[in-house]
Amino acid sequence: MSDNEALVAVASLLLVIVAPIVLIGHYVTKWRSMRGDGIGAEQAEALRELARRMEMRIDNLETILDAEAPGWRSRSGTR
Repeated sequence: MSDNEALVAVASLLLVIVAPIVLIGHYVTKWRSMRGDGIGAEQAEALRELARRMEMRIDNLETILDAEAPGWRSRSGTR
């Protein structure tokens, strides 16, 4: 077997065996990371719910402060 034939044989083995394994591993990793995005969407929804509840609490606190200390907004420098 000449040097050229050996080089062709090694290159053929790499293309037929190694390249598909590398490609499959690459895309399996991509699919797993894409599947994890559903968890991020659930976390984002939970954060939105927490923000909504916090906003309601702040509104309630402002209502209480308006009733008990009418000038609190001007003293704090807001609004």
